[in-house]
Amino acid sequence: MTNTNHEAATMSTQPGRSQPRDEHQPAGTVGTDDALAARLRAHVEAADFPCVGAKAALARDALEVHVFGLLGARANDGPLLDRIVRFARQRDQDAPDDTTVHSLAAVFEGPRDTDEHRFEALLWSQLQRLHLLDVRRGARWARDVSQDPDSPKFSLSLGGHPFFVIGLHAGASRRARRTPFPVLVFNSHRQFDRLREDGRYAKMQAATRARDLALQGSINPNLADFGTAPETRQYSGRAVEADWRCPFHASKGR
Repeated sequence: MTNTNHEAATMSTQPGRSQPRDEHQPAGTVGTDDALAARLRAHVEAADFPCVGAKAALARDALEVHVFGLLGARANDGPLLDRIVRFARQRDQDAPDDTTVHSLAAVFEGPRDTDEHRFEALLWSQLQRLHLLDVRRGARWARDVSQDPDSPKFSLSLGGHPFFVIGLHAGASRRARRTPFPVLVFNSHRQFDRLREDGRYAKMQAATRARDLALQGSINPNLADFGTAPETRQYSGRAVEADWRCPFHASKGR
């Protein structure tokens, strides 16, 4: 099976309806079905949004949305990691023949004035702290992906599960990545493997790239098929330099 780039399929397959608030919602979250979550859905529903799978998934309740305070705030770490780990456990329990692709979106109330460099710094600061907290809780790195963020085989491991992360924010140069508030979308790497196996991944990628080209007038220069370039170059959405090195560091021994 030919590998395909993640961005063209991740947001394109994930978003659906946010889940209603429940009594077990961790302290520190703002909510799960409020105005910010509705605006994220509206972003995907827009006629010119290029990700065709996202539009189809809106009716499948495939996106779990949680709202937090400011991106980069330490108060996010525990509640956000709790949600991600629970989401990972649910994905590991999905039936092998389940064709629904799920995603978790962390929506942040701010900051809403980020340029691409500032957003990139906040994104990696948040992901680094999630990883360190994950290690302190005893989690080990997912065995099916590399720990080296500059490796083409890297994916972010949280709760022992590999994730591809998509960042969206107000200052994004790519229109499909531009939202009024910061968003981090966590996508299961193992779901990508299933999509490749059944042939859906390549089809969604081709359709999404064509729509993105029509919207933007160009293809995202950071796009690459998994295994050919580090996926970390795609996380923030900024067109990073050729010699860019990921600031993330995996804890040794995990």
